[in-house]
Amino acid sequence: MIAQIVASGLLMGLIYALVAVGLTLTWGVLDIINFAHGEYLMLSMYTAFWLYSLFNVDPYISLPLAAFIIFVIGYLTYKLVIKRVIDAPGLTALLATFGLSLFFRNLAQFMWTPNARFINDSLVAGKKMELGSVILGMPQLVAAAGSIIMVFVIYYFINKTRTGKAIQATALDKNTARLMGINTEKIFAVTFAISGAAAGIAGSFMSTFYPVYPESGIMYGLLGFVIVALGGFGNIMGALYGGIIIGLAEALGGYLLGTQFKYAVVFLIYLIVIQFKPKGLFGW
Repeated sequence: MIAQIVASGLLMGLIYALVAVGLTLTWGVLDIINFAHGEYLMLSMYTAFWLYSLFNVDPYISLPLAAFIIFVIGYLTYKLVIKRVIDAPGLTALLATFGLSLFFRNLAQFMWTPNARFINDSLVAGKKMELGSVILGMPQLVAAAGSIIMVFVIYYFINKTRTGKAIQATALDKNTARLMGINTEKIFAVTFAISGAAAGIAGSFMSTFYPVYPESGIMYGLLGFVIVALGGFGNIMGALYGGIIIGLAEALGGYLLGTQFKYAVVFLIYLIVIQFKPKGLFGW
């Protein structure tokens, strides 16, 4: 039984990691907490659902389109909202993203009602893989595998490409980056767009086994904050390790103490870690 719980927690942890990677980029580069990040995931889930319901396009097929749509939404978020408040004093930017979160959530409820919707017939629906006594649902397995692939794709992009190195330079010191000829305005927009695409990909994967409704992204966005804080701001591999830790803690906590306590275990771990490592387990 424990092996089954650990396997399930590991799969969800990898999905959490992809959600957190997008959040850690905006937090690390722009020093902004994007409260609307969970709503990006929710909008991607709705995109996958409606493409499936209206045009019979499987979520795995529509994934690139869903990711692109949320990529654009992330880009527009910066251009229309964040750009105007990024240099504002205090908590202005944080409150702006919180307001955007409420807007997306209420817009989804207005357009599509609060009712939960499901995609019950994806390409791998109902299939499973058995490894001894451990049974892995194929939708979760595909989502976890796709998530870890995307984490490493983003990691490669950030560390090996010219744009990625410009993102790193901007994260370290945006004023010096400007003096070196980096268009930080463009970097900020691209970072928000990539962040949205990461959440969009995770949302498309999750739509195959998780209900789609206006509040479906809230908890995932909140867990993303915890994972980023654990892994270290701007640290992509830290987000991966943090996602795995939180996924396992959630699964084991729910099994050992009851499902009503699983998130209490997660936040307890977070509180303990930041007491000793304020910059996260893998922060600098």
